[in-house]
Amino acid sequence: MVQKAKILLVDDRPENLLALEAILSALDQTLVRASSGEEALKALLTDDFAVILLDVQMPGMDGFETAAHIKRRERTRDIPIIFLTAINHGPHHTFRGYAAGAVDYISKPFDPWVLRAKVSVFVELYTKNCQLREQAALLRLQLEGGGSSGEGSKETAGLLAELSARLAAVEEQAEALTKQLGEESADAAVVATAAHLERKLTGLRRALDALEPGTGGGTPVLPAQG
Repeated sequence: MVQKAKILLVDDRPENLLALEAILSALDQTLVRASSGEEALKALLTDDFAVILLDVQMPGMDGFETAAHIKRRERTRDIPIIFLTAINHGPHHTFRGYAAGAVDYISKPFDPWVLRAKVSVFVELYTKNCQLREQAALLRLQLEGGGSSGEGSKETAGLLAELSARLAAVEEQAEALTKQLGEESADAAVVATAAHLERKLTGLRRALDALEPGTGGGTPVLPAQG
């Protein structure tokens, strides 16, 4: 059974958190509340999240400051952040959100269907990435076991095929996401986020190709997927 992804909801107003939970409950994932930037950073110390929905205007540490801390941490810098804001001071304010590392910047009131669709894309990518890591771990165990027998070789070949198929699905999803982001925004920060994901997938694809029989690649180290 695939483990549910965790989605971090950050807002200082309880009614806003309740509204977000109502909108995202249909995704059937684990929703985690944080009522401040400090509380969000604390949650990120111990749990892995598929995506963060972050309110911009909060007392104390605002959304921009919180995002800056998230992006400075090695463990959390690649988690997608969607900014939610009730204020709109024009393009420069939106640009500040993207510059802080957001993958999207949505003004309130927002369309619940659109928000749910955007979040579901990142949940899907996160889930597939977790599945790839599990498959990669199994593959490492298989290779380290040195299964050179006919049965062991067949198992390894089957595992490689399964991992390759899963990777292909993620590559297809990432390509669709890149296309979607390109159509919605030409912002450099958004493009950079998509490019980072593509680089990670390219590295894993190369490692898999090196494991194919007849490549003479030995036993390469599969790249970590974080």
